[in-house]
Amino acid sequence: MTVEILILAAGASSRMRGTDKLLQPVRGRPLIAHVTRMALATGCPVSVTLDAARPARQAALDGLPVRQIYVADPSAGMTASLQAGFAALPPDARVMVLLADMPDLATADLTTLLTLSGDNPDLILRACATGGPPGHPVVFPPWVRPEILALQGDPGPREVLKRHKDRLRMVPLPGMRATTDLDTPEDWAEWLARQT
Repeated sequence: MTVEILILAAGASSRMRGTDKLLQPVRGRPLIAHVTRMALATGCPVSVTLDAARPARQAALDGLPVRQIYVADPSAGMTASLQAGFAALPPDARVMVLLADMPDLATADLTTLLTLSGDNPDLILRACATGGPPGHPVVFPPWVRPEILALQGDPGPREVLKRHKDRLRMVPLPGMRATTDLDTPEDWAEWLARQT
């Protein structure tokens, strides 16, 4: 059973007040390219959901061997991106959902989840920070696919995770890697300060 990595990168970046967070530089590359390269380093097939109205994100992925999936209505939120992604992927695949705005994750973190998923292919695996706060990425087994495709509104996968607590396993990653996402200029300033 294959594992597909699905990177959600169609969001509006609205809290950045005019700046596209996914194009901010991280280790010398736009964040979207940094996260995508990290995912590709696992050896898994990688797909990225995109907004056709943001061609700079597509350009940042030029030359990378990824499937680009365009979301018909990105303003509908995470659910629209999830459904576009899942609909384009093989129905029998496990899917690791990875947010594109998480600069602290490393390939080793993804590999940890992939290894555990191989040992527990029917469980939902969700990364969490040291100490327990839930985060990303999340690995979904194939049996979750119909529920993802049937979601209404924009709860994202939270509704599915709540419904299947008995089949959900939390996977601690070092520090706050699983929960550091950068949504505002203040988030970026704080993150950059920590890097120096």
